[in-house]
Amino acid sequence: QVQLVESGGGSVQAGGSLRLSCTASGYSHWNFCPVGWFRRAPGKERVEVARINGDGSTPYADSVKGRFTISRDNVKNTLYLEMHSLKPEDTAMYYCASARFASGAICFDLLTSATYWGQGTQVTVSS
Repeated sequence: QVQLVESGGGSVQAGGSLRLSCTASGYSHWNFCPVGWFRRAPGKERVEVARINGDGSTPYADSVKGRFTISRDNVKNTLYLEMHSLKPEDTAMYYCASARFASGAICFDLLTSATYWGQGTQVTVSS
C-alpha cells in the first residue's frame, strides 16, 4: 500500500522559513515518476506549487519562484519543499503527490485521479 506522509508544517511569521518533507513507502516507482507539492488555501482551489518531472525539470508556480525549492532524496524516498521569505498568502494546507506508474517507462501525469496523495501539512504565515 502506497503511503505519502508529510511533515514540517507549522506557524511562522512573514519572512520566515520552513522545510516540508514527504516520505513515501510502499511504492517501488517513487524515484522514477513525477512528484510535486500542491496547496489549498481556505476557500480556494488546490494549486500546484512545484514539481519534479521525469526528466528532472522543476517548474514552479510564479507566486513561489525564487523563494521555494523542491528536491528529492531517492535514498530516503523523501520529497522536500524548502520555503523562504514566507508571506501570509502562502498560508495553506500543503500536500505532496506522486504520479502513478503505468507500465514500461511510462507514468501517468502527476495530476490525475490515479495520483497518490499525502494527508497534508498546515502552513500558517502571520503578518
